[in-house]
Amino acid sequence: MNLHLNCCTADQLSAAERQRILELADAHRQADPAFAHWAAGYGVIRHDPLTQLRVRQMVHELVALGRTPDAGTAWQRLAAADRVTSAGMWLVAHMTYSQRVRTDGAALEVDDFKTTPEGHTGGSLNMVPAYAGYLLMDSLDGVTRAWMMGQGHCVAAIDALNVLVGNMTDRHAERYDRTGEGLSRFVSDFYAYTLNPDGTPASPLGSHVNAHTAGGVMEGGYLGFAELQYVHAPLKDERLVAFLSDGAFEEQRGSDWAPRWWRAEDSGLVSPIIILNGRRIEQRSQIAQQGGERWLDRHLRLNGFDPIALDGRDPASIAWGIHVMESRLQAGAAVPDADVRLPYGIAETVKGFGFPGAGTNASHNLPLPGNPSKEAEARALFNQGAAALFVAASELEEAVAALNSHDLQQRVRERDHALADRQVDPPRAPAIADRGAGGESSPMTALDEQFVAIAEANPGLRVRVGNPDELRSNKLDRTLDAMKHRVHEPEPGVAESPTGAVITALNEEAVVCAALGNKGGLNLVVTYEAFAPKMLGAVRQELIFARHQVHAGRPPGWLGVPLVLTSHTWENAKNEQSHQDPTMAEALLGEMADISRVVFPPDANGAAAALAHAYAQRGTVTTLVVPKRPVPHELTPQQAQALAETGATCLAGDPETAAILLVATGAYQLQEVRRAQARLAARGMSAAIVYLAEPGRFRAPRDPEEARYVHSDTAVQALFPVSRPRVFVTHTRPEPFLGALRRLDTGPATTAALGFVNRGGTLDVPGLLFANRSTWAHVVDAAAHVLGQSRGSLLSEAELAAVDGRGDPATILRPATGPAS
Repeated sequence: MNLHLNCCTADQLSAAERQRILELADAHRQADPAFAHWAAGYGVIRHDPLTQLRVRQMVHELVALGRTPDAGTAWQRLAAADRVTSAGMWLVAHMTYSQRVRTDGAALEVDDFKTTPEGHTGGSLNMVPAYAGYLLMDSLDGVTRAWMMGQGHCVAAIDALNVLVGNMTDRHAERYDRTGEGLSRFVSDFYAYTLNPDGTPASPLGSHVNAHTAGGVMEGGYLGFAELQYVHAPLKDERLVAFLSDGAFEEQRGSDWAPRWWRAEDSGLVSPIIILNGRRIEQRSQIAQQGGERWLDRHLRLNGFDPIALDGRDPASIAWGIHVMESRLQAGAAVPDADVRLPYGIAETVKGFGFPGAGTNASHNLPLPGNPSKEAEARALFNQGAAALFVAASELEEAVAALNSHDLQQRVRERDHALADRQVDPPRAPAIADRGAGGESSPMTALDEQFVAIAEANPGLRVRVGNPDELRSNKLDRTLDAMKHRVHEPEPGVAESPTGAVITALNEEAVVCAALGNKGGLNLVVTYEAFAPKMLGAVRQELIFARHQVHAGRPPGWLGVPLVLTSHTWENAKNEQSHQDPTMAEALLGEMADISRVVFPPDANGAAAALAHAYAQRGTVTTLVVPKRPVPHELTPQQAQALAETGATCLAGDPETAAILLVATGAYQLQEVRRAQARLAARGMSAAIVYLAEPGRFRAPRDPEEARYVHSDTAVQALFPVSRPRVFVTHTRPEPFLGALRRLDTGPATTAALGFVNRGGTLDVPGLLFANRSTWAHVVDAAAHVLGQSRGSLLSEAELAAVDGRGDPATILRPATGPAS
């Protein structure tokens, strides 16, 4: 009988095949005591006969390849993983319910429990065998793989195992160890809610993966983004294990497309493993409702995956799955022009496996039926469940020593895996082209040319361009011609290639994650401004995690990611109001300015310089709001570079002596401000024009890091003297803009702000400016107010009627450089 051990689950085998597997496993156990010792399992950990045969086959392969010294060592490490897994589950249960541990295994008393237990216990219990299996595979073949976890709320599993095996960041290592005192401090710190004097959390443990979690690369608080990033994360010759959630499977459908993007030519080995526990927060997952593992297997095959069934309760099965998935990718990559299907591990388990309450809705959070600090029945259940998972200290020490083979194998600890500390050298940035004074051109075309020049100057950086729509419409012709859409089968005459760098899908989350995942490379994301809010959750999660890494003393070293918002609010006047939305820029302006840079280039040179400056940053996202239509040239290359570095510049007049400051943020807003200045000059009123390209540089800082990034009071006063009234004309809504810039707001009597006021429709650009009270005439009207001047002294009766909504809009929808006729 030919048994295909690698492509089935036990329930998919015939009765005869199952019987044969039982017989073979029994024979091997009788013949090999070391194998039998591991195969016997430990505590709640059981190895079914199919897993036993699979793992035995893997061990023989590893020994034959010289990646494991001998079978005896392998069985020792496998048995050690069982004990570490059991101890990890024991510790996770204590993290939720207790404020101390007893390393002698004694039952906890009433005062040992937290009065208010908290924790995502069921998912964390499920993650313990998975993460232990990852540690086991690293130990078996001497390769430290990277890992990421989509279900960040299961961090208790990662932190618990890390403290047990001594794989900790400095912040954890200074507080925790395997002693009773160290572990008691560890469990009491979990959901402790204590604060430092500056308002930061005193405990380095979080509800989700944080910057103190050894090896953590993303928070995973917003489910679904690991599913979209993992295939883009490892560089060629790197390896990544991605732990995924069956709940998140319903969150971001773009994860189904991962096989579209993996290529042996530029992708590292990826082992995605979904933890299939069948439950969401309060009901069965959709996968379980559809038919469970068998339904998921069929679904994955239809989408180009090569699914592999695993036992999610067994760390050895997880390790075997990683080995087989990597082997399949390597085998496929070795065959020229092979159609390599992306492996996908399905780790089936029961939510909360190994502890009372497993498989219930309650297991998501607090699996016990009551509070052990108050109810004797719940207390007895906890002690019963903990006793089944307990590992004696001496036995645990031996297991940890067996798994921690790093020195022997001369490899780094898992906390230092390839993705954990990306440090990318600064890219070479060619000088931007000088488009000369006068004339006009498309800022997006300039950005396109600059991006291709940077990519060509840095051939060692893997490129990812996130594109949810149409690059040519957005003036990125050279980028598309050079980078090409990544597809399996290119269409003749179309800019497509199997190894293209442009990740195109009508899904904003999927394409932005292609860039956010590619932290070892060079990235660009381009989208219609109105559709960008769909990217907000992914971008914000990255920003927060990166900033926390700075606070933890491990600042990220990945190149800044430009997020280009074009076909923007004002240019999309021709479409309905759904296409007119500055929300993304407003939202990211609310994030911390030192990591979330929101920039509005005024012209072509400004756009090219802003792009190059974005790549000079580390661990940041620079949101660039860029016109694609031709706009007047405003800046020389030198001025553009200075603007990119400082965030604002005076384009006309002298802020110290002018009667009023006209402040523009946005290319079209600058055009209106120039027309307004001309009218004021014609009426004998001097006005300075300040272009505010990066408003966040001028905000009031909210913490020391932001204070180091924003400008000093002296620099602010040089451009915005407090004695001068001012009118802001902004691309965004005026209210969030002024809210972010309270430092520049001198009060309603002397400060006015114009911008998008939620009016739109099928219009042209001047019409949309008029509808939103942002034309030159509205600017002049606002200037009259803050100057205390009569409106009639600056605008004609017909112009005032148009401004007030009583006259013909065409009256002011024309250049106004001199006195009104």
